[in-house]
Amino acid sequence: MRIEPSSPPTDRVPAWALWQLGFRPFYLAAGTFASLSVALWTLQMSGWLGRSYLDAPAWHAHEMLFGYTLAVIVGFLFTAGRNWTGQPTPTGRSLQALVLLWLAGRVLVLTPWIWASALVNAAFPFTAAAALAVPFVRAGNRRNYFFVGLLVLLGVAQLAVHLAQAQVIALPPWLGLGLGLDVVLFIMTVMGGRVIPMFTNNGVPGAAARRDPRIEKAALGGVIALIVADALRVPGPVLVLLLSACAAAHALRWMLWQPWTTLRTPLVWVLHAAYLWIPLHLALRALAQLGHVPPNLATHALTVGAIGSLTMGMMTRTARGHTGRPLRADGWEVACYLTVLAAAVVRVFGPLVAPAAYLQTVEISAVLWSSGFALFTVRYAPILCRPRLDGQPG
Repeated sequence: MRIEPSSPPTDRVPAWALWQLGFRPFYLAAGTFASLSVALWTLQMSGWLGRSYLDAPAWHAHEMLFGYTLAVIVGFLFTAGRNWTGQPTPTGRSLQALVLLWLAGRVLVLTPWIWASALVNAAFPFTAAAALAVPFVRAGNRRNYFFVGLLVLLGVAQLAVHLAQAQVIALPPWLGLGLGLDVVLFIMTVMGGRVIPMFTNNGVPGAAARRDPRIEKAALGGVIALIVADALRVPGPVLVLLLSACAAAHALRWMLWQPWTTLRTPLVWVLHAAYLWIPLHLALRALAQLGHVPPNLATHALTVGAIGSLTMGMMTRTARGHTGRPLRADGWEVACYLTVLAAAVVRVFGPLVAPAAYLQTVEISAVLWSSGFALFTVRYAPILCRPRLDGQPG
C-alpha cells in the first residue's frame, strides 16, 4: 500500500496572505506608488492637484526618497530581520497600521498642512526603527543594530526637509534630501556587498565572485566620509577628491564580483547592472563639482539608476524566494529590469547627448519608469497577496 505525502490542511493556509510578512504590503505599495508618482508629479506641476507647501520638484524628490524608497527598505528589513534573528517582525494589524501611516504621509504631503505632514512622515521611519529594534534586541543581533540607526537618520533627514520648508531651521530643504540620499546609498552599499557576491556564486556556477577586505573598507568608509562631508558642506576641491576615490573603490568592488559571468542569469545580472550606477553616480558628482555636467544628472544616476534598478531586482528576487517560487526570472521580470534601466540611461545620458531635447528625454524616461513599475505591480500583486506555494507561513 502506497501512502501519499500529506498536504497542508486547507484550513491552516489563509487565502489572503498580504499581511503575513513586511515585504508583501510594502513592495505592493511601493510598486504601485512608483508607477503613479511621476503622473502625480506632472499633475502637480500643471496645477491639477493644487499647491502644497512643497513645490513640484521638491515634492517629487521627497516622495521618491521618503515615499517609494523608504517603503522598499522597510519591507525588506522587516523580512530580512525575521531571518536574521528568528524573532517575529510586524504582521497583521501592526503591519496594517504601519502601512496606513506610510499612506497618510503620501496624502498629507500634498496638502497645505505642513505640521501634520511633518509629524506623520517623520513618524513612519521612527516607528519602523522601533519595530525593527525589538527583534534585534531580543536576539542580541548586534551586527545589524546599525540598520535601526539608519532608519532614525532617515527620519531626521525627512524632518529636516519639513522644518526647513517651514523656515523653523535656517537650512535649505535640499540639504535634508541630500543627506537622505547619502544614507540610502550607504544602505545599498552594505546590502549590495552582502548579497550580490552571494547571489552570484549561488546562481552562476563557477562565477567566483569575491570580496577583498581592503576594498570593502574603502568602499563603505568612503560613503560614511561622504555623509559627513555633505552634512558639514565640505568645500568643492576636497569633495571632488573624496568622490573620485569613492568612485574608484566601488568600481573595483564591482569588478571583483565578476559581473560578466552573470549575463545568462537575469535575476543576478540586474543586481550587477544596478550596482554599476553607484560608481557612475559618484563620478558624475565629481564632474558636477568641477562644472562639467549638471548636478541633477548625478542625482538621477543614483535615484533612477541605482535605487530604481536595485530595488526592482531585490523586490523580484526576495518576493520569489519568500513566496516559495523558483529563483528564476521570466519575461515579465526581464521587461521590468530593461525598462527601468532604460529609464536611467535616457534620464542621465539623454541630456548629454541631446541637450536641446532635454524635456523629451525627461518624458521618455518617465514613461519607461512608470511602465516598468506598472509591469511589476500587475505581475506581483497576485504573488504578494497569495500564500506561499509550499504552504509555509510568511
